[in-house]
Amino acid sequence: MTDLASLRARMVERQLRRRGIDDERVLAAMGEVPREAFVPPRLRHRAYDDAALPIEELQTISQPWIVAAICQALELTGSERVLEVGTGSGYSACVLSLLAAEVVSVERHQSLALLARETLASLAVTNVDLQIGDGSRGVPERAPFEAIAVHATAPAAPAALISQLAEGGRLVVPIAGDRDTDMLTALRRQGEQLETDTIAPCRFVPLVGDEGF
Repeated sequence: MTDLASLRARMVERQLRRRGIDDERVLAAMGEVPREAFVPPRLRHRAYDDAALPIEELQTISQPWIVAAICQALELTGSERVLEVGTGSGYSACVLSLLAAEVVSVERHQSLALLARETLASLAVTNVDLQIGDGSRGVPERAPFEAIAVHATAPAAPAALISQLAEGGRLVVPIAGDRDTDMLTALRRQGEQLETDTIAPCRFVPLVGDEGF
């Protein structure tokens, strides 16, 4: 039987730490969450591959480095309310649950949301509020958010999400580039201004919704 705990530890060291992830809280969270719980049973032997993997509804669970890079870019200290757009399998929400006080996660596919809710419950995660709907519009009744993570490529940073950022808050979102590459981008709200940093090239499924494609 494959020793998944050893593979997880190896993933943290080789895929994350050696490739620039240096936030110890992020590394610890990635080392704690059992990624195999969030992938289809037929792919559990590949749970710690350095790659995205397919899940239901033609969606994916992101490459571990991408999840860690997003979490690191959010600069979480543990007290924040985080909005996540695109729950998918629930893996990233589980990681975020260890890094923030509260996570509001929105998924447009009901079947994915229900499965993710079941998986999170099986792991005794209690600080993730999983909602079904159009995540591109955010969750204005729960705003402001100190951090927002978007797990789908947008044509531009959604204005609705920017408006729901707290002062000094961080939005991390893949922005559409050419046909082959998107750019993972971090934006910080400073008054009416946005400070923008590019993180890395990436590839995500498209953001579908009022402020997506």
